[in-house]
Parts: sequence; structure tokens; C-alpha cells
Amino acid sequence: MVTLRVMITTERVADGTVLLVKLDDGKANAFTASAIAEITTHIDAAAADENIAAVVIAGRKGRFSGGFDLGVMRGDDIQAILDLVADGGDLVRHAYAAPIPVVAACTGHAVAAGALMLLGCDVRVGALGDVKIGLNEVAIGMVLPDWAMTIASERLSKRHLQRCVANARLLNGSEAVDAGFLDEAVEPERVIDRAIELAAEFTALQPNAYAGTMLKFRAETAAAMAEQAAAMRTL
Repeated sequence: MVTLRVMITTERVADGTVLLVKLDDGKANAFTASAIAEITTHIDAAAADENIAAVVIAGRKGRFSGGFDLGVMRGDDIQAILDLVADGGDLVRHAYAAPIPVVAACTGHAVAAGALMLLGCDVRVGALGDVKIGLNEVAIGMVLPDWAMTIASERLSKRHLQRCVANARLLNGSEAVDAGFLDEAVEPERVIDRAIELAAEFTALQPNAYAGTMLKFRAETAAAMAEQAAAMRTL
């Protein structure tokens, strides 16, 4: 099995108040186990830094993420598959339950685990135009894991849940706003700048009050996701 290397770079922007985390593997921006661990570490480090108000997670031009590493997902190591999907659930939950706001700069396509990562972020900015965003698992013969069903049911519009989950419908930027994958869609070249602008607005919030409020707001869903991801590892 070929080990996929995802380049992850970080930069402090907006006068140092926002940590920009950029993913670029030159291809699908797949979520590998190492990439998941590194993103999680950056979120934790930002949350521990009193000078940082928010995190922005961005993809490369034209691609936010195509989902999990196919080298693992198409392999014959069942435990490796279960562990990677569970790792993905932990990452999405980590962003969702973080004591610091996490903003997604969806620079292009976001499918499968890429779309689930959008659901875990507080604010999501995507690209207008010919992009594909959504949960295509059923179309490729997969059943969404329990943790993914939990976050999808929590964040997606009830009007769109059936079509997005069971019917595997992929959406463009404007449709993704209506469905709940995104909060707004802008011209592709403005996605990262707009995400940083929105992230910088969180400097107006008192960090401890935000963290305490989000704990009350999301604790039940986050706890369910944690249990569901942990259960996958023992199947």
C-alpha cells in the first residue's frame, strides 16, 4: 500500500488572530491518518493560544477534500479501514466540539469525508460555480457510519436530508448553502479571504464564554459521535 502524503501548512493571519491551516496533496486532498492527526493537533494548539481567536481549514485550488485515503479504503485490511473512518469521526467531532471556532474555506469539491468535515465546522464558506459537495457514499456502495449520520442529521436541513444522505445527491455551491453544508458561497478566488474575514470576527467574542456555550450547545451530539467512532474500532 502506497502511503499518501498530504502537505499541511499553517500561517497566522488577520494580525495573528486566526490560524490558517491549508491542505494540499496535489490530488484529492484525502484524509489520511497522519493528516487527521496533524489537523487535530493544530486545532488544539490554536485553542491553547490566547492570541488566536479562530482556525480556518482550507483546501487547495479547486479541491477541499475528496474524502478518506482510497489506498486504505480500497484495501483488504478491514481494521485499517475501520480505524481510518473512526479517526475521521474523531476529527469531525473535534472540530465540532472545539472550544475555539473552526471555519472551513471550501475551495472546491468536498465529497464524502470532505463534506462531513464541513458539517463539523462552525462556519463554512464555499465556492460558487461548478463544484461538487455532498455525501456520495450510497452511490459508491457504502453505508454512512453512525457518527456521520449523527452529524448529518444535526447540521443538514431536514428538507434536504433524504436526498443528501440516502440519495447521494451532490450539490453546487449555492445548493450546498441551502442544504446546510455551507453558510455562504462566493467567487472561488475569494473563498479563503472571506473565510479569514469571518474567522476574524470571532475576536469580538469572549473566549471562555464561547467555549462554555458551545459545550452546552454541542455536548450531547459530540458525546454520541465519540461513542459511535469508538465502537467502529471494535467491529
